[in-house]
Amino acid sequence: MVGDGRDAMKWHLHNGDCVAFMSTLPAESIDSVVCDPPYGLGFMGKDFDKLGPGPAQQAWHADWLAEALRVLKPGGHLVAFGGQRTIHRLTCAAEDAGFEVRDQGAWAFWSGFPKSLDVSKAIDKAAGAEREVVGPGRWNHIKGDNAKQRDCLIRPGGKHDITAPATENARRWQGWGTALKPALEPWVLCRKPLIGTVADNVLRYGTGALNIDACRYRYGDLAWPGPSDKSHDGAVFVRGANAGPPRMAFGSFASDYDATKVMSAHDLGRWPANIYYCPKVSRAEREAGCEHLTPRTGAEAVDREEGSAGMANPGAGAGRTADSVRNHHPTLKPIELMAWLCRLVTPSGGVVLDPFAGSGSCGAAALAGGFRYLGAELDPDYATIAEARIAHHAGLFGLRQPGADGVL
Repeated sequence: MVGDGRDAMKWHLHNGDCVAFMSTLPAESIDSVVCDPPYGLGFMGKDFDKLGPGPAQQAWHADWLAEALRVLKPGGHLVAFGGQRTIHRLTCAAEDAGFEVRDQGAWAFWSGFPKSLDVSKAIDKAAGAEREVVGPGRWNHIKGDNAKQRDCLIRPGGKHDITAPATENARRWQGWGTALKPALEPWVLCRKPLIGTVADNVLRYGTGALNIDACRYRYGDLAWPGPSDKSHDGAVFVRGANAGPPRMAFGSFASDYDATKVMSAHDLGRWPANIYYCPKVSRAEREAGCEHLTPRTGAEAVDREEGSAGMANPGAGAGRTADSVRNHHPTLKPIELMAWLCRLVTPSGGVVLDPFAGSGSCGAAALAGGFRYLGAELDPDYATIAEARIAHHAGLFGLRQPGADGVL
């Protein structure tokens, strides 16, 4: 999509290989790269990323990172998400490509589903021992009137019934598992080497620094998952061990200060941290702009058989409980999160490059921040969804809509 003279090239989405696409871009023409590349992880028994073992993943990342480094302006930042178990491969590849690794951050959320093996059950199963049902199973939540989950909740003998260990070894390992509840997804923050000092670089290229004030957490904003510490009159209180208002104090503050001491608070909010909390994407956000696309059933959206045990499992993924789904991308990021990251690393009016557009969250986020956007997406189905979602948000911001030729 190329805009007219008033909004020259506000956004462009390429359906094809990102390395080939980036090779067509001029060197030092991009202000920031914000992306969510494949994690190289299996999911619910499926190896859908197909990046191979660790060394192969690192080599795969090296190809696109080399092009990303070439097209970035000196001092330009890269923000790239990765899996908890594989982001080290991405980080090493970025460093080997010539980036400076500046930080690692995380998107925090509380709704992840633990994918853990029950060790006690596994021991009994290996021993061929049958476990006694001692109570009905429990789901953490039921979305709407979901008959499959409700049946599992109340029906004795179901897959999720509570059972007691049948063997001595299983009793010893009762309560043990193999995984934690996922509540964050990490991202790495890298920077192309500067030319000269930070001051020299930002004045010459407009890149090399982080937009701190644009990304501060407003006081009371849940994006900051830590304690709130601003009073109604703008002062920040710190309390002694046994005095003062109920506000959190850290380090020496807890012992060296009392309730009469205050520190000034910045009017725009708390300094941005390397963690950002927001919920996973809502159904409304996921589907906005996709109303004209061909729907899939909930089972089709998560590649499960209707009525199967896998379909009833909350870990099956987005769309599982929906009657119909038009955006079936399994791992899209919230626009709010991506907008915060784009603001953090992109100068005013700059160009955000996203080599892995997915279903278009970063594109919508970049436009929301007043930036220009270049994206690439290899999968034609996802590219169609991304084009629809980005066009929808472009319309909200008064930008020109794509023509009849669709994805470019």
